[in-house]
Amino acid sequence: MTVWCFGSINIDHFYALPHLPVPGETLAATTVRAELGGKGANQSVAAARAGARVRHLGAVGPDGARALAGLAGYGVLCEGVQQVETPTGHAVIMVDPLGENAIIIDAGANRAIALAPVLAALEHAALGDILLLQNETAFQVEVARAAMGLGMEVIYSAAPFEVEAVRAVLPFVNTLVVNAVEAAQLLAALNTPFEDLPVETVVVTRGAEGASWHARGTPDICVPALPTQVVDTTGAGDCFTGVLAAALSMDASPEDAMHFAAAAAAMQVSRPGTAAAMPTRAEIEALINERR
Repeated sequence: MTVWCFGSINIDHFYALPHLPVPGETLAATTVRAELGGKGANQSVAAARAGARVRHLGAVGPDGARALAGLAGYGVLCEGVQQVETPTGHAVIMVDPLGENAIIIDAGANRAIALAPVLAALEHAALGDILLLQNETAFQVEVARAAMGLGMEVIYSAAPFEVEAVRAVLPFVNTLVVNAVEAAQLLAALNTPFEDLPVETVVVTRGAEGASWHARGTPDICVPALPTQVVDTTGAGDCFTGVLAAALSMDASPEDAMHFAAAAAAMQVSRPGTAAAMPTRAEIEALINERR
């Protein structure tokens, strides 16, 4: 089974700061670096390093060679990545000594992607393949609808969170992944109880409190977060979602997949960076065995 990720590709510019700035404040960075990022790329890398076969569908600009090389270097298949005239997306990420962050994103090529090549690529998907998508590209609804029509399992990471974007995509989603704050905002906006959301499964991530799996007709699954020394929380949700998709694509049970994803996220936040911080399958398994 293949994980197809339709999602953003960015170059992340990291600035380590003594604290996150307040309005009007100028701070000197203690360190600066740039690396591959974007929610889509992060999830593709997380899934690939966790052992899945991953195909990325996205777009880069004329300056995107480094980003593509980064994806390919992590084992992601990139034949479905378009090159457009708009510059590659980028993010400015400020990180404080406790690992908390503030992020500014310019979508760039991610919003200039052409729909037809994405739909043509999906025609090669097999029944039961997984599609991962997020809110950092254009055409989420069209791509999710096409994937569901092809018999794919659609996992939607509703971030960055926008109520109307979620409302539009939900009819074409099998599994919705949100954090606890986003879940509360969604329920309030739709004025509906949790069990009446128009989706088969909802996964809620809760940071240090772990994560939960809610599927119709089955008992809820709650997994704890593994204790860890937090260095950088950037990309933690992407790690969890990508590894969850990888585990499900390799026929793990929902409970095992949730534990696997929680262990991966614990490792990821203990390291600096986004895509570069994603753990391998062997590292995740070793941590799980160590904590048993």
